[in-house]
Amino acid sequence: MIRILLVDDQHIIRQGLKSMIESNSDMLAIGEAENGQRALELIPTLQPDIVLMDIRMPVMDGVAATGAIAQQYPDTKILVLTTFDDDEYVSQAMRLGAKGYLLKDTEPDELALAIRSVYKGHTQLGPGLFEKALMPVAAPAPSLEPPPELAQLTPRELDVLHLIASGANNREIAQTLFLSENTVKNYVTNILSRLNLRDRTQAALLAHSLFRGVNNRLPS
Repeated sequence: MIRILLVDDQHIIRQGLKSMIESNSDMLAIGEAENGQRALELIPTLQPDIVLMDIRMPVMDGVAATGAIAQQYPDTKILVLTTFDDDEYVSQAMRLGAKGYLLKDTEPDELALAIRSVYKGHTQLGPGLFEKALMPVAAPAPSLEPPPELAQLTPRELDVLHLIASGANNREIAQTLFLSENTVKNYVTNILSRLNLRDRTQAALLAHSLFRGVNNRLPS
């Protein structure tokens, strides 16, 4: 039985996907999440085989959640299912660990086949998405290049950046570092400003590119 966690900010979409999934005798929708942060909270308990992940969601979007899940729960496979086929979304999601990327106009039978394929360890891409998935190889996204401003971050700001990359929200960062949430918000604002980043998603993507494979100091 393939155990699937549905992650989408629209309840009606989750219900439709649940009905479709459970029409297959080898699949079970074991839980639902309205954003990436909630998905991260549910995975340790539910232990899904596959996360069916939307991209644009509040709190934590699908790109940041994909990176965090791939890092923290490498045995959980991520299949993106979204209406957005932007080059940046496709390339970043696949680069950060997604095993597949499909659009929501995919036929139910094709989606079921894709789920089974990803479950077996194969990669699945919707029509026309293969070239977009290869974009980072041909032309790395400038926003992911280590900026010189990184040297201006304090050790504590680096700790905060590392925790953002792990998927932690402000409250969790505050608890981990024994800080107030307001102090954490100030650190996040400083990090975004110094690194010329738009939001936490960009910060998480940059941090993954910088910290991958590096044994950085984590707060105890």
